[in-house]
Amino acid sequence: MSVSVLIMTLNEEASLPACLASLSWCDDIVILDSFSTDQTLEIARTAGARIYQHKYETETRQRMYGLKEIEFKHPWVYMPDADEITPDDLRDEMLAIARDPDRPEALFRVRYKNMFMGRWVKHSSLYPTWITRLCRPERVRYERECHSRCVGDGPTGRLESHFIHYSFSKGLTAWFDKHNRYSGFEAKESLQILRDKGIPWKEFFSPLPEARRRALKELSYRIPFRPAARFAYMYLLRGGFLDGWQGYHYCRLIAAYEYMIVIKIQEQRRREHGLSI
Repeated sequence: MSVSVLIMTLNEEASLPACLASLSWCDDIVILDSFSTDQTLEIARTAGARIYQHKYETETRQRMYGLKEIEFKHPWVYMPDADEITPDDLRDEMLAIARDPDRPEALFRVRYKNMFMGRWVKHSSLYPTWITRLCRPERVRYERECHSRCVGDGPTGRLESHFIHYSFSKGLTAWFDKHNRYSGFEAKESLQILRDKGIPWKEFFSPLPEARRRALKELSYRIPFRPAARFAYMYLLRGGFLDGWQGYHYCRLIAAYEYMIVIKIQEQRRREHGLSI
């Protein structure tokens, strides 16, 4: 028994070849494309992938379409992004799970090594961050429009291996474009949390890292000077300085993203009161 693969794409000609090369062991690769205008589809066809196209609205809706509307050859589906590489040890771990029909888990989360300027920025990227990458499609759903979260109807497992993430493979301009879009969604979500929820203190003591991370994020919405605080937390408290000059610049980029969120929250508040921007 093997594993199917689902990759969401939009103009991924620079990243997709390496991603697909690391998946050469898979006999069921599905590309869910958002109407790319470059060579993405030609690259996918050459690799023997099945191609579907669907208009992108949000990550949550796109992933739900892929998992619920597409039929896969195998019960387990692995969901790498196009800028991710799947090492052999991760492949072997997933195939072992697929061969065991008695696995109770609905999904598995995986850690990743985030690469920037030729270096794994381990401390700056807040390692370890656990992301859902392997699931049973009929037993999961995605929630939240920004930074979507996968929820399953059974136990959640964790894989020992890592994937490799080249989040800057399209260049800094593409990174800023992407985070400009994300910051709008996150500003809207942040404003709603500030109005509707208190601080989830109990989650700070959860045994689950993702719950503690979520609580810390919601607390950060209430901290003054958030961009500066984010930089200090990542670069000083979490040891980003240990990642060399790459760590410094990575932390500065994330602080800039935080600033985009903060200023867009102010924009939304002013618009709600009919004030000029």
